[in-house]
Amino acid sequence: MPKINCIILDDEPLAVKLLNKHASENENLNVCLATTEVFEVIDFLKKEKIDLIFTDIQMPELTGIQLMKIINDQQKFIVTTAYSTYALESFNFNVIDYLLKPITKERFDLSVKKYLDFFSQQQANQSTFLFVKTDGKQVKVNFSELIYIESLKDYIRIHTKTEKIIVLETMKSFESKLPSNFKRIHRSFIINIDYLTSIDGNSVYLGQKNIPIGETYRKEIKEYF
Repeated sequence: MPKINCIILDDEPLAVKLLNKHASENENLNVCLATTEVFEVIDFLKKEKIDLIFTDIQMPELTGIQLMKIINDQQKFIVTTAYSTYALESFNFNVIDYLLKPITKERFDLSVKKYLDFFSQQQANQSTFLFVKTDGKQVKVNFSELIYIESLKDYIRIHTKTEKIIVLETMKSFESKLPSNFKRIHRSFIINIDYLTSIDGNSVYLGQKNIPIGETYRKEIKEYF
């Protein structure tokens, strides 16, 4: 399984430093952003897909609960806080675990294991297809026949083995519905790695189809493969 791309958010710099240390010592995690600024997180999520967010609740600009309300409903969270009073409310969102400060390395690692267990169960239960709306009708798309997805600004073009389907949806929204064998390699392309035949420099090949690897994705793709 690839590493869990995560964000650490807390308004206390020392808390960010400690959580970042715990995360760096956990082989399953890749910290993409560690910050005290909640709006930095929101801006980051507009450009990047993140698996997991460690977030405090009591913060001056926005609370952790408000952040969860703003972010899409597929995002997974682990709450880190000194207050137990918000536990019930936070579980109205996709909260995997609730860590009370001070957070030990052992308890932190257990929380990451909970996420891994959740992810494994989710993958086991995942459907093999989805329905997309195009030309006023619902069309079934089997993941096994989906080769790659191409961004067309507010639309996407789905390339399958037999057809091309244009759907009014963003890449970020569609990406959240895909199983783990789909990988974003460019801001305009998501590929099914089951169809990947070779990687040549800054391009991948799906049979004869050549797709570029975006500059911001190169390090991640290199590590993944």
